[in-house]
Formats: sequence, structure tokens, C-alpha cells
Amino acid sequence: MKLPVIRHLQRNNDAEKLQHTIEVLENFTEHRSVTEEEMDVIGELITNLCGAVEVHKMIEEGTPEKDAANNFVKKVMGSIDR
Repeated sequence: MKLPVIRHLQRNNDAEKLQHTIEVLENFTEHRSVTEEEMDVIGELITNLCGAVEVHKMIEEGTPEKDAANNFVKKVMGSIDR
């Protein structure tokens, strides 16, 4: 998860486009020829894309952009610490 990447994706794509991309990547991982290395990269991509979607939702709910991105990271880091 990389906050600058999440911010870039959120700023330059709408939530619907991001969600479609997540669906395509998830579908790609279901193919039997996908390697573990590719799965790791795709997992990182999906994490960043999901983060961008989540930030979009927070902004739509009225959270300032900077706060939304920071809140998302805190939320993820908090769940890892548990």
C-alpha cells in the first residue's frame, strides 16, 4: 500500500473506473497460469485501487481529500496492529 499511489489513482480516476479495474485484476488472478510473483504484484495493485475507492467514498461523505487519504491509511494500519 502506497499513499502517493492511492492519491494519484483517486485524483485521476472515478470510483466506477477503479472498481472495474479491480474486477478485471481479480478475474485475471483466477487463471491457472498466474505465478506467485504476479499474484503479489496484482495484490499490491488491488490494495492501492481499493484504497482509492475508499478515499473517494470518504470524500463524497464530506471528508477533505487530505484527511480522507490519511484516515484510510490509519484505518489499515490499525487493523494490521490488532
